[in-house]
Amino acid sequence: MSTSRRTFAVAAVAALVLPLSACGSGGDGGGSTDASGKVEGDITFQTWNLRANFKDYFEGLITDFEKKYPGTHVKWVDQPGEGYADKISADAAGGTLPDVVNVSPDLVAPLAKAGLALDLDKAAGQYQKEYLEGAWASHRIPGMDGTYAFPWYLNTGPLFYNKSLFKKAGLDPEQPPKTYDDLFDAALKIADKTDGEVATLANVPTIEDFGRYGASLMNKEGTAFAFNDAKGVELLTRYKELFDAKALDPQALTATPESTGKKFLTGAVAMNPGSALDLTNFKKQAPSLYKNIGITDQITSTGHVNMYVMGLMVNAQSQRKPAAVAFAHYVTDAAHQMSFAKQVAIFPSTAGSLDDPYFTKEDGTDETRVRVAAAKSLKTAVNYTPVLFSEQMKTELRNEVAKALQGKQSPEEALDNAVKACDRLLQQQG
Repeated sequence: MSTSRRTFAVAAVAALVLPLSACGSGGDGGGSTDASGKVEGDITFQTWNLRANFKDYFEGLITDFEKKYPGTHVKWVDQPGEGYADKISADAAGGTLPDVVNVSPDLVAPLAKAGLALDLDKAAGQYQKEYLEGAWASHRIPGMDGTYAFPWYLNTGPLFYNKSLFKKAGLDPEQPPKTYDDLFDAALKIADKTDGEVATLANVPTIEDFGRYGASLMNKEGTAFAFNDAKGVELLTRYKELFDAKALDPQALTATPESTGKKFLTGAVAMNPGSALDLTNFKKQAPSLYKNIGITDQITSTGHVNMYVMGLMVNAQSQRKPAAVAFAHYVTDAAHQMSFAKQVAIFPSTAGSLDDPYFTKEDGTDETRVRVAAAKSLKTAVNYTPVLFSEQMKTELRNEVAKALQGKQSPEEALDNAVKACDRLLQQQG
C-alpha cells in the first residue's frame, strides 16, 4: 500500500531525490533575515526540469512580475531532473546558489543547516496565513526554528481498487477498506478465497506508511529516528502476516511502481495507488478493469493522508532579498498556483484554493474523478517523509523490512537495525 514518491505530471519532478551532500561551511552565516525594502534589482530563479513543458507559462509569469515591480529583472534558469541535488550542492559550496530555488523539503534541510536558506517565519511571516497549514510546515527542519521555503505545488493520490475482486472474495465492493484493520482483514480474505493467486498489496511498507500508521518517525529534536516504536513493529508484523499468506505480492521486495501497475492491470493485485493517467490507461488497455474501478482514500490511522510538496527557497545570502521574497511569493500566491494547477495535474498549497469548483465538482471524466478525490484529502494532508530522511536511509529501511518479511529476523530486530543505520547516516549528515 505504500505510495512511492507520487508521479507528478511535471516531468522529472517526481524523480527520487538524491541526498544532498554537505554544503559550504555550515553554521548560521546566512546573513540578515530582513527582507524589507524596495523590490528592485536582478535576481535569478531556478526551476527543476520545467522549461520543456511550461516555457510559455513561466515566461509570462516573469513578464507580469517585472511589470508589477518596475526596476526588477528575473533571469530564469532551468536544471535537468538528473543530478539536480548535486547541482544545488555544488552551487551552495561555490557561493553561486540562485536567489530563488525550486526545492523539495529534503533538499532544503542541508541548505537551512548551512545557513543558506532564508527563514521565512522571520523574513516573510505575514504570508503564512495564505497557505495550508500542513504545506507551510513541510519546510520546517527538526531541531531548528523557522520555515525555509514557500510551499508551492502539492500532490497526492487516492487508492484504486478492483471491485470485481472484492466481490468474488465476498467483500462489499462499495465499502472499501478505510482503516488498516479493514485493509489487512480484506487482504487476508482475498488471498484465502483465491488460494493466494490475488494479492491485495504489492509494495513493502515505506517511511510514509509508518507515518500513516501512527508510528513516531523521529524524536522532537530531530536528532534520532523512532519508527521502531510499538506502532512501527505492529505494522511490520502485520505486513509479515500478509506476506506469509500471499496477501502481499511475493515480488513486493523488488517491486517498482511500473511492475505493481502492471499487476493491478492484469488483476493479480486488488489495490494500487494511481492517477488520472492510470484511469485513461485502464480504459484503453483493460476495459473490464476500468468498468470495475473503485476509488478510495489512502489508508491512514492518523486521519491525515500523505502528500508530496515542492517549494521555493530564498537564498539567505541573496543581495536582493526584497525582490527574491516578493518573486517567490508571487509565484506561489493563490492566483498563480491556480493557473499552474490548470495546466498540469498538481494541486495548489494556498488556503481556500482547493474549494474552487475545479477541485470539487466532477464532470464525469476520469481526470476529475481523481482530481476531486485527491483535492478533498489534501486539505489536511501532511508530508510524512521526514525532511532529514535521505535516499540512503530509504534503502536501509527497505533492506531491513525485506529481511523481516523473509523471516531472517523479527520485525522488532529489523526496525531496530534500520533505526541504527539511519541514525548513523543522520550523524554523518550533521
